[in-house]
Amino acid sequence: MKKVGLRKRYRRLATILVIVIAFAALATRRSADDRNADWLAYGGNKAGNRYSPLKQINLSNVSQLKVAWEYDATKLAPGMTAPRRPMEIQCQPIIVNGILYGTTPHLSLFALKADTGEELWRFDPFTGSTPRFHVSRGVMFWEDGRDKRILYTAGNHLCAVDAATGKLVESFGDGGKVDLSEGVTGRPGRENDKLSVDATSPGVIYKDLLVIGSRVSEYGDAAPGHIRAFDIRTGKLKWTFHTVPEPGEPGHDTWPKDAWKRIGGANNWAGMVLDEKRGAVYFGTGSPSVDFYGADREGKNLYANCVISLNAETGKMNWYYQTVHHDLWDRDISCQPNLLTVNHKGPNGKIRKIDAVAQATKDGLLFLLDRDTGKPLFPVEERPALTDYHLPGEHPWPTQPFPIKPAPFSRQNFTEGEITDRTPEAHAFVKEKFSVSRSGNKYMPPSKEGSLYLGIGGGAEWGGNAADPQGILYQNANEMVWDLKMMDYNARGGNAARQAALSPGQVVYMRNCAACHRADRQGSGQEYPSLVQVGNRMSKEEIANIIKSGRGRMPSFQHISDKERDELVAFLANPEQKTLASENHSASEAPEEAKSPFPYIPPYINNGWTRFFDPDGYPAIKPPWGTLNAIDLNTGEYLWRVPLGEFPELTKKGVPITGTENYGGPIVTAGGLVFIAGTKDEKIRAFDRKTGKTVWQYQLPAGGFATPATYMVNGKQYVVIAAGGAKNGHKPGGKYVAFALP
Repeated sequence: MKKVGLRKRYRRLATILVIVIAFAALATRRSADDRNADWLAYGGNKAGNRYSPLKQINLSNVSQLKVAWEYDATKLAPGMTAPRRPMEIQCQPIIVNGILYGTTPHLSLFALKADTGEELWRFDPFTGSTPRFHVSRGVMFWEDGRDKRILYTAGNHLCAVDAATGKLVESFGDGGKVDLSEGVTGRPGRENDKLSVDATSPGVIYKDLLVIGSRVSEYGDAAPGHIRAFDIRTGKLKWTFHTVPEPGEPGHDTWPKDAWKRIGGANNWAGMVLDEKRGAVYFGTGSPSVDFYGADREGKNLYANCVISLNAETGKMNWYYQTVHHDLWDRDISCQPNLLTVNHKGPNGKIRKIDAVAQATKDGLLFLLDRDTGKPLFPVEERPALTDYHLPGEHPWPTQPFPIKPAPFSRQNFTEGEITDRTPEAHAFVKEKFSVSRSGNKYMPPSKEGSLYLGIGGGAEWGGNAADPQGILYQNANEMVWDLKMMDYNARGGNAARQAALSPGQVVYMRNCAACHRADRQGSGQEYPSLVQVGNRMSKEEIANIIKSGRGRMPSFQHISDKERDELVAFLANPEQKTLASENHSASEAPEEAKSPFPYIPPYINNGWTRFFDPDGYPAIKPPWGTLNAIDLNTGEYLWRVPLGEFPELTKKGVPITGTENYGGPIVTAGGLVFIAGTKDEKIRAFDRKTGKTVWQYQLPAGGFATPATYMVNGKQYVVIAAGGAKNGHKPGGKYVAFALP
């Protein structure tokens, strides 16, 4: 009996010992986890919250933040030639297991030790090929056991790179790359057309599927904005969703019968989010081509300008919600949605938790939708819109949706009372322009007389917003007036007649370049520079290289033929020179391309994306010119609104902080802080998330026109920002800067 009792005691002791060891191991793992925290996806997580539970950096010590390390991302890969004009960095890096992955201005991918900034490897996607430059806002991470991959886009390719070595994953696609034009077919009868397709924002990863949108042209040669899913292991295309519905698909009747053959756009270029539990992907789409003139696409134009939910496994639509009908104002949905849970008071007065989708827009509206149904949680009115005084052939939609709550986070209309009063001279200058332009209604159809709008360039921009677990949304906003004027294409008549009246190079220019650089080549500010006498500033070879490679917002135009590129270069170098081809053309003898319905060339073209400034270069509207807003989405009410950014020279004169135009977005942390850069004064700031008070700021080496990220390695929290500069004429930068407590 004693031996039996002894055995029982030994067994109990052994059991207790096992439990103690297990708890000790668990405590060790928890301790390790507490010392490390990643930033796993663009937007911080798959829901796009831009929220971190880290609180080592908090209100009590944020003033002590110092630079922990800097990384120069401007180093070129061997054999690569720097573009003539500095490139931007808009990348929000990801941090996985203490390794930071990001992109350079030239679209190389790199890996760093996230605590020191030491480079581990760098991958050049253009080795042996012509670069296709564009901005890159982030990358994606996938793993299965030891197979760990970084997926990102460079030019017209989706690349799969081994996260440990920086080498292409040869089993993915064609030697590690997938052509993004796959699944984006040419128009009927023109299936071999080379269309411009790339992606500036990452997609999302669901199981072994990568779902992604694209950036396409905004003119008459735009590719359709299909949403596609690729197998992460093989690169094979798994499904395609048509944002311009084809015959037999729902929504096809919201377009003219054959519009799908020639209309492109309606693309998701700003990124998407994922609800893994529901197996649903959520995203917004842009306007259809062409911007500002829609006579060739009469109707509501589904699924352009929509918030959409798709089944991530199959690509089948769950629901859609359109924020602009028949868009005439380039009011793309310009940022990721944000998935959050709110305490919502229903019609019966009861409060219940609802999983929601918050979507901010370029024109300063915020739509809060039920994640399962797409129905608005706050009332939305269909308000009458202007339909008179439109361009010939146009069909403006008679109503537009307007959410009652929350109130707009940027002004909706430019009225006489909003004209700048910074100085009497500035006021007089702006008022003179105001008196000869149309204004006062955001839904004025564009006109040849000229119209003044807010909301063409934000409102909300691609940096998006941040949301904390309490349902508070933090949104930065722009308050910029835009001067839009429509001009005759040059020659009137049919599509063929308009093209045949121009020289071959001018046809290529009008089809590809005029929408940004204007039909008269005058440009519209530093973002879209003048091309008048560009032949005196650059050689033909330099012009051709920029056309092939792209830069900044300008995409690569490798999709045009060598012949077309030569014609375009000849026109830009000497626009007055007439060619034999142009002299011999007539409308009835137009080349086959001119006779085709694609590419579509409208009878009117816009004057470029032109901001309206006073004579001293400040916005034409009264301040604030940029704001940061905290909105309680449980109630739809604002908690605070503060100016974001300043002009130091105005502050020195005693002018209250005005805010500035800003690009990039915020992040929010459990430490009670909102971090954001993006302003013209090139600073990164931390705000008290409860009050909006600035509690820390730092002068970056160049503009931080990106969204920060925060993470922890070995018990230390870091905040990192890409200080790329270059945007809108700012000095170039190219560094990633990380901050930490001493």
